[in-house]
Amino acid sequence: MVIMRKVAHSAGGVVLNRKGQILVVNQRGCSWSLPKGHIEKGESILEAARREIYEESGVKKLKFVRLLGSYERSRMGSTGGEVPARSNDGAKKKKLTFFLFETDRDALQPIDPDNPEARWVDRRDAPELLTHPKDREFLLQVLQEI
Repeated sequence: MVIMRKVAHSAGGVVLNRKGQILVVNQRGCSWSLPKGHIEKGESILEAARREIYEESGVKKLKFVRLLGSYERSRMGSTGGEVPARSNDGAKKKKLTFFLFETDRDALQPIDPDNPEARWVDRRDAPELLTHPKDREFLLQVLQEI
C-alpha cells in the first residue's frame, strides 16, 4: 500500500536592502518568518514570491538575484505553533521555495491584514527572530552563501 501525503507549496524571498538587512514579517501577531505564501493557480513560483513579498511588506520594487532553494517543514497554525493535524486543504507539510532579491526601498507597509508587521533586521539577528526552527536553519545556511 502506498500512502500519499499532500504537501502545500509556498514561495517567498530573502530580501536584502541597501544596508544588507533582511526583511522579516509577522503572521497574525504571533510568529515571524521570511515573506512567503501560497502559489495561486496560473502563477509561476517566482511570480508568487514577488506577490507575497509585496502583500506582506509593501515592497514591490525587487531585483531578482537567484534561486536559493527549497525545503519542507510542518505548517504553522494561526497561533504560531505547528499544525498537528490536517489543515483545510489536507496538507500537513509545506514545501517552501525561496529566491534572493535586493531592493532599494526602506519603507515597509504590509498590505495583507494577516501580516500586520514587517521589519528590516540585521543579518546576524534575523535567524533568531524566525519562529520555525526549519526557517532558521535555512536562513543560516543561505547567509553563508550571500
